[in-house]
Amino acid sequence: MKTDDSPYILEAIKKCNNGGRVIFPQGTTYVIGTALDLSQLCHIDLDIQAYIQFTNDTDYWQANGFFQTFQNATTFFELGGEDVNVYGGGMLDGNGQIWYDLYAANIYILRPVLFGTIGLHSGSISNLRLRYSPQYYNFVANSTDVVFQDINISGFSQSNNTAKNTDGWDTYRSSNIVIQNGVINNGDDCVSFKPNSTEILVQNLHCNGSHGISVGSLGQYPGSYDIVENVEVYNISMFNATDGARIKVWPGVPSALSGDLQGGGGAGRVNNITYEDISITNVDYAIEVTQCYGQKNLTLCNEFPSNLTITNVKISNVHGTTSKKYDPISGYVVCSSPSVCSNITLDGIAVVSPSGVEDEFTCGDVDASLLHGINCTTVNKGSN
Repeated sequence: MKTDDSPYILEAIKKCNNGGRVIFPQGTTYVIGTALDLSQLCHIDLDIQAYIQFTNDTDYWQANGFFQTFQNATTFFELGGEDVNVYGGGMLDGNGQIWYDLYAANIYILRPVLFGTIGLHSGSISNLRLRYSPQYYNFVANSTDVVFQDINISGFSQSNNTAKNTDGWDTYRSSNIVIQNGVINNGDDCVSFKPNSTEILVQNLHCNGSHGISVGSLGQYPGSYDIVENVEVYNISMFNATDGARIKVWPGVPSALSGDLQGGGGAGRVNNITYEDISITNVDYAIEVTQCYGQKNLTLCNEFPSNLTITNVKISNVHGTTSKKYDPISGYVVCSSPSVCSNITLDGIAVVSPSGVEDEFTCGDVDASLLHGINCTTVNKGSN
């Protein structure tokens, strides 16, 4: 790709900032080959009816994408400011296939996030189609009072190299965020609440192929204090996923999940989390709570319990069928120590494994009397 419409787009947005609207007309194609700094927007609407594709110049994007620090995330652009509304029914295409193939050869490449909402205070992102992101589809960082709605996400690899880390949304250092009324077909978390995500509402999502609606991962970086608090998740349909409701916390000892994802030893808290009305179909674990994320040796994990507490979690009205992966087990609620894990309540759980066993969970270091109706099998702490 040689075309680059970025200068014209930046010029139009500059002219219409502070009270205007930029229209990307239906039936038009735009190509973006330059990292766009849209961080100083104010009182502007971006009406995207068109098809927008980012170039496949992986060398350029690795050198010039906006580095977000957390987990080495980068973004094609940074959309921020005050009172910004993006809508229009158009499509953003991240040209992901070249990235999926490149990542398979080198896990340390910097893959851009398709939609970077960075430092936005009061705004909305709605009625868009997001396709083929190289990494997460949405990264929401240092933002407040933003609504995402009617977003359609899809994009799978056309080669043998899987599209990895294609989370629907990752929220980070943000509060008062709403994510609702979306359809997400991806290969990682449907929504993930990363460190310091508070006052979040997620509702009415159709998630397929994902890793669930996830708190975390948290506690990855020693010396950091991660908070995820006051999160509500309602009315989720989860298909062909590893998890439905999920809380994943790193242990108190450094661990390596993969070469480009390692950590453990950080502190913080998960508090006041609600999951309600979750329908699952062919999901490995209906519910998963772990404080040993990234650590397969449970003996070591229990020797060095998580420095991050989990308190006041309520998960209710989860129903449907699990996959054969852990049959007959359909859930996993295992803390690294009772001292860092309390008041986890399960109510109205009705999940069935392929062999017909209902509500059979692996449990450990958790108050089983609050897991109403669950048949607990005690975890073997000597191994995983």
